Amino acid sequence: MEHAAAALDLVGRDPRLALTEADAAAAEALAAGDPTALCTAHRAAGLALRGLGDLPGAEARLRTGIRAATRAGAEQAAAEARMSLAFILLDRGRLRTALTEADRAAGRLTGLPAARLASQRALILQRTGRLDEALAAYAATLPHLRRAGDLLWQARLHNNRGLLHAHRGAPAAAEADFIRARSLWHALSMDVHAAESECNLANVAALSGDAPAALAGYDRAERSPALRTRPIPQLQLNRCQVLLSVGLFEDARRTAQRAVAELREADAAADLAEAQLWLAETAAALGLREVAAREAREALDLFTRQGRPGWASLARLVALRAVGEHDLAPRALVRSALECAEALAAAGWRVAELDARLIAAGAAVRAGDLATAERVLGPATGSRPTRPVRSSGTLETRVRAWHAQALLRQARGDRRGALAALRAGLALVGRYQAALGATELRVHVSAFGAEPAALGLDLALAAGDARMVLGWAERARARALRLRPVKPPHDPELAEALVELRRLAAQDTAARRSGSSAPADAVRRAAEDRVVRASRVAGSPLHRPEDAPPNAAALVAALGDAALVEFVRRGGELLAVTLSAGRCRLRPVAELAEVTAALDAAVAGLNALAMAFGTPRGRAAVRASAQAAGRRLDDLLLGPVRAELGDRPLVVVPTSGLHGVPWGLLPSLTGRPVRVAPSAAAWLRAVRSPVRRGGRVLLAAGPGLPAARSEVAALARRAPAAEVLLDDRATVPAVLAAVDGADLAHVAAHGRLRTDNPLLSALELADGPLTVYDLERLSRAPEVVVLPACQSGVAAVRAGDEVIGLVSALLALGARTVVATAVPVSDVDTEPVMLALHERLLAGVPPAEAMAATRAAIAPTDDGAVAAAAGFVTFGA
Repeated sequence: MEHAAAALDLVGRDPRLALTEADAAAAEALAAGDPTALCTAHRAAGLALRGLGDLPGAEARLRTGIRAATRAGAEQAAAEARMSLAFILLDRGRLRTALTEADRAAGRLTGLPAARLASQRALILQRTGRLDEALAAYAATLPHLRRAGDLLWQARLHNNRGLLHAHRGAPAAAEADFIRARSLWHALSMDVHAAESECNLANVAALSGDAPAALAGYDRAERSPALRTRPIPQLQLNRCQVLLSVGLFEDARRTAQRAVAELREADAAADLAEAQLWLAETAAALGLREVAAREAREALDLFTRQGRPGWASLARLVALRAVGEHDLAPRALVRSALECAEALAAAGWRVAELDARLIAAGAAVRAGDLATAERVLGPATGSRPTRPVRSSGTLETRVRAWHAQALLRQARGDRRGALAALRAGLALVGRYQAALGATELRVHVSAFGAEPAALGLDLALAAGDARMVLGWAERARARALRLRPVKPPHDPELAEALVELRRLAAQDTAARRSGSSAPADAVRRAAEDRVVRASRVAGSPLHRPEDAPPNAAALVAALGDAALVEFVRRGGELLAVTLSAGRCRLRPVAELAEVTAALDAAVAGLNALAMAFGTPRGRAAVRASAQAAGRRLDDLLLGPVRAELGDRPLVVVPTSGLHGVPWGLLPSLTGRPVRVAPSAAAWLRAVRSPVRRGGRVLLAAGPGLPAARSEVAALARRAPAAEVLLDDRATVPAVLAAVDGADLAHVAAHGRLRTDNPLLSALELADGPLTVYDLERLSRAPEVVVLPACQSGVAAVRAGDEVIGLVSALLALGARTVVATAVPVSDVDTEPVMLALHERLLAGVPPAEAMAATRAAIAPTDDGAVAAAAGFVTFGA
């Protein structure tokens, strides 16, 4: 019996050793004819198998122990084994059977065992969604466990009750329970459970809206030695929820898929049902409506079979959110959503109830039933524009509440009130972005403001007020770029991760040259993942977000004799707002599909021009084709606004696919300075930044580009005081040190765009990639940057016209101007263009004027130089 009890005590610290000892104790008990010891040994083995992820094996051992004790009349031992069996059945999703086994044990236990059983029964109630009953049971049980000095079961109770508080949206109560549980686990030397409490404390950070702290907590828990051989799928589910909260939907889906696979392999049906539900949430977030509905129905089926009506209501909510608007008439959707809201309220899911009410309210507005919409929205928000939405719930839910209120006010003809509600929703997004340190998180959070911003733009367009349209176009455009990256310049974890990434890249390059084996893809992906994770846990920013867009008067003053054209998208239509000579106008431009086709033809024409060879007649035909493509794109984009723009210098703010336009190819812009910016606000900030005149110049060339080396050497002769980094000296640390705070930086290196993660886009230097993550660690951005690499100016565009790439990173850091390429260019043809450009820059000519003059001076028949020059874009001020 002592041997069996010792095995039971080992379960929480070392389940594998506990199983070995339990098997030995069972053999001894069988030989000695001791049914109580035999039942206890099987109980220890069952709990050890649970710790090792073998739930079917755990159930089998516990039933074996119960049968042995029952046959011998050892009712106390059988009842304690039934208590543990209830725990296993709970994990396997058989909640009714778990409750039955707990009730069967209750009649045989007294004192401390009875208190332990009551705590176990409370957990079953919690998992079935009977949260109020569970909370009362925990409160009644805890004093008994304290009087008995049972630290183990106190720790379990605090942990489970903390999870209940977290689900109910009570972060302070949850945090107190998890801190107490962690302290008890450490006192018991149960490191695995202490790591689980660390994970749960990260959940509290997530609940409080601190996504970076939550992700950092999950990383700490995952790195714990106790979890290296025992992964916790629940940790992946918690991470999934946080990733969803910051708009990282693809990452969230991959994380949920991993958790589902692990739980399915472990046959942990209860957790599997919850994982299936989160998988459906990720599909809904990605707009995969049918997939989300199917996965939500699968979760619903699991919850229903497990007797978990509260969780089943959550699954119904996800299905409604995914396809309700498309599959149900508005009035039917109102009824279904309200029924779901009532069920969720009864189960204690307050935040989910609010979500269901928002679905019902939106459907009621579409049905024209404003009275029902007002009644349904009552618990979520007031009717006055200044009244805030109730603070509980995720950012998405709170923003959607303001959006629903705006729809209601719009339906009543209250445009002013609708716009006030939309501004309130977007202000929430802005404040949340400002609380995040990582550019990636800030960019993806913009997705939550997409619908309110679109509705605000629609209302402005309906009013036909050009200044209002400009304001709403700016309100949600490239908001993340208004916030300076706040990653500390010397974050050791990120620095170490970036060094490892460069080391692997260098190994890969060396392997390609020698024909030897390169690092495995999995190793490189792991290194990239480490960089990404380290970047996401940046500290809080040092300033408040800029909620108000720039007003037209401020833009007019900054423009001087220049003109601004900002493109906006309404469905498949492009429109342009122009600001010229103090007047603001709104014009329809073209269908987006037409522009996209013309842009594809223009880029193809430039590529053909760059590679043109053969007879003069053949080259002339290619030249004519490229010029025709440029004229077509020019007529579509600028034809409708040409009269108001005149021949003024131009500031262009693109949208959607227009970020890749080679503006230098458009004939109406020949000889004209053109500056391109992600938003008018970003351009205005760059214009207002002080101009530095220190004269420090960096010239660097990466490997594998002979023409780039020649180009930098020639530039160095024109700027003898410049710092020159060539060959093996052009390493990432050396280039970063020289770029930091420079007045002019020219870095000629292979460029690489990563559409899967644009922050891993890079310039290839001697020791590996210089990524956007590296650039964000600069103390001060250079004044002017020239990046003659292929497609160095190409960026990924996310919701809210958030632009991520090398150029946007430099502009966000404070660079005034970045000259980069929007299309592939030949390094050989680029060299004369760069020499001419720098001759003007070093003479003090502003970058846009220098680029325009350089382009105009190229002979029309010099096809390679024409193509190269047309591909360069001047970004910023």
